[in-house]
Amino acid sequence: MAVQAVIFDIGNVLIGWQPEAFFDRVIGQDRSAAFFAAIPLHDMNDRVDRGESFHGVIAQTKTAYPDWEDELTVWEDRWIEMASPAIDHSVRLLRALRRVGVPVFALSNLGNETLVIAEREYPFLEEFDHRYISGEMGVTKPDPRIYEQVETHCGLPAASLLFTDDRAENISAAQARGWQTHLFDGPQGLARRLVDAGLLTPEAAE
Repeated sequence: MAVQAVIFDIGNVLIGWQPEAFFDRVIGQDRSAAFFAAIPLHDMNDRVDRGESFHGVIAQTKTAYPDWEDELTVWEDRWIEMASPAIDHSVRLLRALRRVGVPVFALSNLGNETLVIAEREYPFLEEFDHRYISGEMGVTKPDPRIYEQVETHCGLPAASLLFTDDRAENISAAQARGWQTHLFDGPQGLARRLVDAGLLTPEAAE
């Protein structure tokens, strides 16, 4: 079936998301490794992505792990530095699709407050035809319910949706729903996929 809409993940597709690398730079590799070993930071982030308060979750984590309060404050105050930089070629692809009239959606595991932080740094995040944000939806990828909600809201056949994400488990869940998919490993590969699908010319995909 022809593609009727393209759905972008945000983290590591349109903007970077590398918290370990950020903390390696800021506090050193040894301290960073100990930080990530001591605290279930990805679980903490998942709670935010499911709709809990960003600042509230961090406050609770500081109470539970007082020896790491300084590092958790860095996570809170400098979150945008972990969510960087913009992946410029991917942003150009998003805009190229919109110019030729292809609906473009976002489907991202992202908290409500962190989305606001990201929007201030990356105005292109407001350029989608619609955004499906896990914090607002109360469910995260790869739970099948989030994909079902997208289908119900957009009203398009599952087979007409082309979804790109950098995580294999999220791609597999979309495939199980009948979506067309592209496992993102860089914007050049996505550009080729969009050209192969007949959505963009090679020139427009540069």
